Amino acid sequence: MSSSVEPAFLLVGALAAINALTFLLFGWDKRQARRGGRRVPEARLLLLAALGGTPGAYGARRHFRHKTSKKPFVGQLHALAVLQVLAMVAWIGWGTG
Repeated sequence: MSSSVEPAFLLVGALAAINALTFLLFGWDKRQARRGGRRVPEARLLLLAALGGTPGAYGARRHFRHKTSKKPFVGQLHALAVLQVLAMVAWIGWGTG
Protein backbone atom coordinates (compact mmCIF):
# COMPACT_ATOMS: atom_id res chain seq x y z
CA MET A 1 0.00 0.00 0.00
CA SER A 2 1.25 3.46 -0.85
CA SER A 3 2.20 5.57 2.15
CA SER A 4 0.38 8.56 0.61
CA VAL A 5 -2.92 6.65 0.80
CA GLU A 6 -2.58 5.63 4.44
CA PRO A 7 -3.07 9.12 5.96
CA ALA A 8 -6.27 9.52 3.92
CA PHE A 9 -7.64 6.28 5.40
CA LEU A 10 -6.69 7.46 8.88
CA LEU A 11 -8.41 10.80 8.31
CA VAL A 12 -11.59 9.14 7.02
CA GLY A 13 -11.58 6.76 9.98
CA ALA A 14 -11.06 9.57 12.46
CA LEU A 15 -13.85 11.64 10.90
CA ALA A 16 -16.20 8.65 10.93
CA ALA A 17 -15.42 8.04 14.60
CA ILE A 18 -15.90 11.68 15.65
CA ASN A 19 -19.18 11.88 13.73
CA ALA A 20 -20.46 8.66 15.29
CA LEU A 21 -19.50 9.91 18.75
CA THR A 22 -21.15 13.28 18.09
CA PHE A 23 -24.35 11.61 16.89
CA LEU A 24 -24.45 9.29 19.90
CA LEU A 25 -23.81 12.10 22.40
CA PHE A 26 -26.64 14.18 20.92
CA GLY A 27 -28.88 11.14 21.36
CA TRP A 28 -27.68 10.64 24.93
CA ASP A 29 -28.29 14.30 25.71
CA LYS A 30 -31.82 14.07 24.34
CA ARG A 31 -32.45 11.00 26.47
CA GLN A 32 -31.11 12.73 29.56
CA ALA A 33 -33.23 15.81 28.80
CA ARG A 34 -36.36 13.66 28.75
CA ARG A 35 -35.43 11.88 31.96
CA GLY A 36 -34.23 14.94 33.83
CA GLY A 37 -30.74 13.46 34.13
CA ARG A 38 -27.28 14.93 33.83
CA ARG A 39 -26.90 16.58 30.43
CA VAL A 40 -24.00 16.76 28.01
CA PRO A 41 -22.62 20.31 28.12
CA GLU A 42 -23.33 22.30 24.96
CA ALA A 43 -19.67 23.29 24.85
CA ARG A 44 -18.74 19.60 24.51
CA LEU A 45 -21.24 19.08 21.69
CA LEU A 46 -19.87 22.13 19.89
CA LEU A 47 -16.29 20.99 20.44
CA LEU A 48 -17.06 17.65 18.81
CA ALA A 49 -18.64 19.49 15.89
CA ALA A 50 -15.59 21.75 15.63
CA LEU A 51 -13.31 18.70 15.56
CA GLY A 52 -15.10 17.43 12.44
CA GLY A 53 -18.36 16.08 13.83
CA THR A 54 -20.58 18.68 12.19
CA PRO A 55 -22.32 16.17 9.87
CA GLY A 56 -23.01 13.94 12.87
CA ALA A 57 -24.38 16.92 14.79
CA TYR A 58 -26.73 17.91 11.97
CA GLY A 59 -27.84 14.31 11.47
CA ALA A 60 -28.51 13.88 15.18
CA ARG A 61 -30.41 17.16 15.41
CA ARG A 62 -32.70 15.96 12.68
CA HIS A 63 -33.00 12.35 13.86
CA PHE A 64 -33.55 13.09 17.55
CA ARG A 65 -35.25 16.47 17.02
CA HIS A 66 -32.82 17.84 19.53
CA LYS A 67 -31.23 21.28 19.84
CA THR A 68 -33.24 22.48 16.85
CA SER A 69 -34.71 25.67 18.31
CA LYS A 70 -32.11 26.74 20.86
CA LYS A 71 -30.97 29.91 19.08
CA PRO A 72 -27.49 30.49 20.55
CA PHE A 73 -26.50 26.84 20.07
CA VAL A 74 -27.92 26.66 16.54
CA GLY A 75 -26.12 29.87 15.56
CA GLN A 76 -22.82 28.59 16.90
CA LEU A 77 -23.23 25.26 15.10
CA HIS A 78 -24.05 27.04 11.83
CA ALA A 79 -21.01 29.30 12.27
CA LEU A 80 -18.78 26.25 12.77
CA ALA A 81 -20.20 24.63 9.66
CA VAL A 82 -19.58 27.76 7.58
CA LEU A 83 -16.00 28.02 8.86
CA GLN A 84 -15.37 24.36 8.07
CA VAL A 85 -16.72 24.72 4.53
CA LEU A 86 -14.58 27.82 3.97
CA ALA A 87 -11.53 25.98 5.32
CA MET A 88 -12.17 23.05 2.96
CA VAL A 89 -12.60 25.37 -0.02
CA ALA A 90 -9.38 27.18 0.85
CA TRP A 91 -7.51 23.91 1.34
CA ILE A 92 -8.77 22.50 -1.96
CA GLY A 93 -7.99 25.78 -3.70
CA TRP A 94 -4.43 25.75 -2.42
CA GLY A 95 -4.01 22.16 -3.55
CA THR A 96 -4.92 23.01 -7.15
CA GLY A 97 -2.71 26.08 -7.44
